[in-house]
Amino acid sequence: MTANDFLQIGVFLIVLLLLIKPMGSYMAHVFADEPNRLTRAGAGFERVIYRLCGIDAQEDMGWKRYAIAMLLFNVCGMVLVYAFQRLQGYLPLNPQHFPALSPDLSINTAISFVTNTNWQAYSGESAMSYLTQMAALAVQNFVSAATGIAVLMAVVRGFVRKTAKGVGNFWVDLTRTTLYVLMPLSFVLALLLVSQGVIQNFKPYVDVPVAQTTTYANPVTDAAGNAIKDAAGNPVTKPAQLTTETLPMGPAASQIAIKMLGTNGGGFFGANSAHPYENPTPFSNFLEMLAIFLIPGGLCLTFGQMVGDKRQGWAILATMLVIFIPLAIGVTAAEQAGNPTLHTLSIDQHASDLQSGGNMEGKETRFGIAASSLFTAITTAASCGAVNNMHDSLTPLGGLVPMWLMQLGEVIFGGVGCGLYGMLAFAVVAVFIAGLMVGRTPEYLGKKIEAYEMKMASLAVLIPCALVVIGTAIAVMTPVAKASAGNPGAHGFSEILYAVTSAANNNGSAFGGLSANIPFWNVMLSVCMFWARYTLAIAMLAMAGSLAAKKHVPASAGTLPTHTPLFVTLLTSVVIVVGALTFLPALALGPIAEYLMSAH
Repeated sequence: MTANDFLQIGVFLIVLLLLIKPMGSYMAHVFADEPNRLTRAGAGFERVIYRLCGIDAQEDMGWKRYAIAMLLFNVCGMVLVYAFQRLQGYLPLNPQHFPALSPDLSINTAISFVTNTNWQAYSGESAMSYLTQMAALAVQNFVSAATGIAVLMAVVRGFVRKTAKGVGNFWVDLTRTTLYVLMPLSFVLALLLVSQGVIQNFKPYVDVPVAQTTTYANPVTDAAGNAIKDAAGNPVTKPAQLTTETLPMGPAASQIAIKMLGTNGGGFFGANSAHPYENPTPFSNFLEMLAIFLIPGGLCLTFGQMVGDKRQGWAILATMLVIFIPLAIGVTAAEQAGNPTLHTLSIDQHASDLQSGGNMEGKETRFGIAASSLFTAITTAASCGAVNNMHDSLTPLGGLVPMWLMQLGEVIFGGVGCGLYGMLAFAVVAVFIAGLMVGRTPEYLGKKIEAYEMKMASLAVLIPCALVVIGTAIAVMTPVAKASAGNPGAHGFSEILYAVTSAANNNGSAFGGLSANIPFWNVMLSVCMFWARYTLAIAMLAMAGSLAAKKHVPASAGTLPTHTPLFVTLLTSVVIVVGALTFLPALALGPIAEYLMSAH
């Protein structure tokens, strides 16, 4: 690694730590558990929303009612997103006259955006109208992120409240998150991105003349758009000239801002944050990386402030950084070392037979290896899924890092809200293990952790793991799924493993070599995304309801302190061991095998 690599990682972490402290305090104020929250200044617009929607904002929901409200709201969102895609050919703001998407792709996209996964089996500039992008996809970017934070707030109240029946009000949490956190930040970030060159308009696509006319073979199609073949079965072509290039337009900046801040990741264009209209400059790239970690990092400190002990939030944040920093350095080092296959060919004799420029395949020259590798680690740690380089072109060990970051359960920062409540599930497991070691009933934040809490925490930890290994096994045994992999052998297996891992952990990024827009992948990944999102959320809400009903237990001499370096070490170990034991065999068949084969 170079000094520039360490400098970029260091500057990013310093700026992040400076921003998340005030961000955490602000969000703690937004979600303060006050009996008369609507009497505060600025709540007038809230009251109008509740009155129009018929919501009793003072209702304190039990965990079951909270979960039902969350599920109903999200299912309605899925139906609306599906309808927009199927009807977009008849709707306005469609200057390119894009037709309806297929049913299986529409279902996949609807579930993807509502679950905050944003897996994309389509290219936005060639499939989605402006109205679908704005009214369906961008809206879900806001409310899916708000749903994750709302569930987290219910979980936090489970630790804070004593002998209570309720865990809050889903509608209030959803509204306050959207109005006071996501919308203001998105507005500011969108303006900053526009200043860097990200487009925001409603113009039709623009045809511009190319610098040099090119002749190419154009396939001949019939009236239905199917390729015509000759007697030998080869496609019939005719010569054509390329004289113009079509530049896509659209309201991109407003969607890019919330896709980053909400850890959604769905790009306006198919190339996502590698596209110059989404991410034009190194500064816009830095802003987008900061935006991904800003709310998940700030929520750690919000958690500490809401439970009455800021050290608890810092301990959780420290655990995330202890795992994230070495892995970010690891992927950068792997990419700087270059392609191991080229080392054996002695193509580049400079720098001791290493590629002197590193592995630049699949990366934008305006970002280079350092910014591309850091973006890769951030987006897969934070359950964002946005990409500024092609993960399929990463070196074997470089590709292992983002895959494993997702397989840890998306708890290293993770998605907004869901990353932290996933980490709290690991924390419950960690204190339970510690309790077994010393022979005491485990306690966390003044609440006894008993059988019911352990069952719910275990479900939250193990369900994504089960979805990944079972889904991958089904895929590699299905001929059409195997045929969709763009490469044979270990790398092809990595493409399949990465896709299922991304869906089952609600990340949304892809290696890129997989032809995923077929009914098999659209349906199977939809199932993974749906179960991963809602089984975890319901399990954590059930645990929150149980904890809220319990009395507070004062700390004693036998209580394990959960704000010390010892607990950070224990929690880190639990997260890593679960990930290692579950996925090491699969990783050995994919990126590890590919590395061993390419290095010898």
